[in-house]
Amino acid sequence: MNIRDFKAMVSLLDDPDVATEVRDNLRGIGPEILPLIEAELDTYAPEGEVRKKMEALRNELQSDAVYGQLKAWADGGGEDLLKGLWLISQLVYPNTTLESLRAEMNRIYLDVWVQMRENMHPADVLNILNTTIFEDLGFEPNVKSFHSPQNSLFNQVLSERTGSPVSLSCVYILLAQKLDIPLYGVNLPNLFVTLYDLPGRPFYVNVFNKGQIFYKRDIDDYLKQMNLEPRKEYYQACTHIEIVTRVLTNLAFAYQKSGQPELEEQVNRILEGLQSH
Repeated sequence: MNIRDFKAMVSLLDDPDVATEVRDNLRGIGPEILPLIEAELDTYAPEGEVRKKMEALRNELQSDAVYGQLKAWADGGGEDLLKGLWLISQLVYPNTTLESLRAEMNRIYLDVWVQMRENMHPADVLNILNTTIFEDLGFEPNVKSFHSPQNSLFNQVLSERTGSPVSLSCVYILLAQKLDIPLYGVNLPNLFVTLYDLPGRPFYVNVFNKGQIFYKRDIDDYLKQMNLEPRKEYYQACTHIEIVTRVLTNLAFAYQKSGQPELEEQVNRILEGLQSH
């Protein structure tokens, strides 16, 4: 679609007789018109009806694009965790590139890697991770804004140096992959932690509590406190698809808590597309 035709259609969004039909036609064209929407947004008054409808259309199209790409990512096995997290960020920050996130994670990796030695004890490895992430680089658990949508947007987690249990755990998991450390996510109810899968001596790490170590018996106690029956998945590593699903679930809940039902609905639609995995 050329810019002239696009402008002509957008001008009709102010006409109540045809606005719905025009909006549906524009959405039917697909995410390819997102650059046109971004280019034209500032030509309309911030509080004007056309501007509001264009912003709503932009959000829907971004959601459509992410829905398709995340589904394809999951269909392909979801091996690249960072790509899955980046796609979620695209819902709000479409100009964020995957390459920029890879570059930032690589900078963090190098800060850790220079301190590593061969055959290090797992406790020493974890100490390096904890010290580098929380002391040297200044990452913090986002206790004050625990339910903020920003905690689920990985570009913001990296730039603001704060996040939720699952997003901070993702920093550790991604570093562990590059460092060949057997550290994986564990999908506990109401809490996301990591498993250091040492043969014969596995233990768990609560990244949100700045790398606190705990053990299977502690999960047993936690489940008793929650009045939950033990299940195998509460102790074992989860998949990257399950991690991304957890992040999306948190994001939907954050939008619910902040009174943004349209955005919550868009995220729930994406979640439905991942349910078969």
